[in-house]
Amino acid sequence: MEGLAFDIAHLLAGGLVLVSFMMLYQDRLYALLNLFALHAVVLALSVAWQAHVQGAPHLYITAAIALVFKAIVIPVALHRIVQRLGIHREIETVIGVGPTMLAGMGLVALAISVMLQATPEADPLAREDLAFALAVILLGLLTMVTRRNAVGQVVGFMSLENGLILAAAGAKGMPLVVEISVAFSVLIAFIVIGIFLFRIRERFDTVDIQALDRHRGERR
Repeated sequence: MEGLAFDIAHLLAGGLVLVSFMMLYQDRLYALLNLFALHAVVLALSVAWQAHVQGAPHLYITAAIALVFKAIVIPVALHRIVQRLGIHREIETVIGVGPTMLAGMGLVALAISVMLQATPEADPLAREDLAFALAVILLGLLTMVTRRNAVGQVVGFMSLENGLILAAAGAKGMPLVVEISVAFSVLIAFIVIGIFLFRIRERFDTVDIQALDRHRGERR
């Protein structure tokens, strides 16, 4: 049974890394938002499984928060924001898909190498889940820096936060108060980001970061 629990935990954590790569590869805005919803679903399943393996019922609340807010509420709201902004096109990237994917593979290898060497005495399941979580965080950062579209950067930021949740769950969970405060912080940040995107669109008629650079220093 322990071996099966170990394998399922690895399958779910590895699935989160795989979806992160799919998000990194994707250049269609609606598809990217759908992949983020899938990312959150896999995160919720992974956290729920950690709750079962660790015997930590409070982690089920974390999984439910991730499923409701990050897999349903936020993606639906982002879809509506994109429709309101009229953004129906491909997401431009700073570098090509090939170099981006190679950089992503390098970051995953770095994350696994660093985490396994830094935690030799830790529980094997927690140690390897932390390695996967660090890989998700680094891939989220890479998604942010390689997207020129502000919406794509928002998705990269939220996928990075998914990695932090996976790390907290893998490290034997975190206090329930912290989980709830993190969930509300993400929700508030999402509301602020939505308002920010509308203001950018209203002011510059675009959310393309490269186009916004041309307006730097412009006065009203």
